[in-house]
Amino acid sequence: MAQVNKNSATAVVKLLRVGPRKLNLVAASIRNMKVSEALIQLSFSHKRIARAVKAGLQSAIANAENNFGLDIDDLFVTSATVGKGLVMKRMMVRARGRAGRIDKFFSNLYITVTEGGRK
Repeated sequence: MAQVNKNSATAVVKLLRVGPRKLNLVAASIRNMKVSEALIQLSFSHKRIARAVKAGLQSAIANAENNFGLDIDDLFVTSATVGKGLVMKRMMVRARGRAGRIDKFFSNLYITVTEGGRK
């Protein structure tokens, strides 16, 4: 939770058990959106990971209000960035004594909210 500039706040959600490409679809749906609209968008999303993104957005809102004294009615989601996390490597048995590798991806989510107009 670092402050990017004077009128913004961030939140980081680490080790989300979903691939970065899937998480980026949900993050893209709330970018450059008013915070109240983004919360509604995530509430009615059919994606499983939308709950975790909503929790991260609520954390960014709480950081803005409690730590930096920003007005929550004036907040916009200026960036929702997805980063690659760790990868668990698993094996799956295949025919004729062979093995196939299965990768289970994790992601990190960085949300920045800014008070005032969209930038």
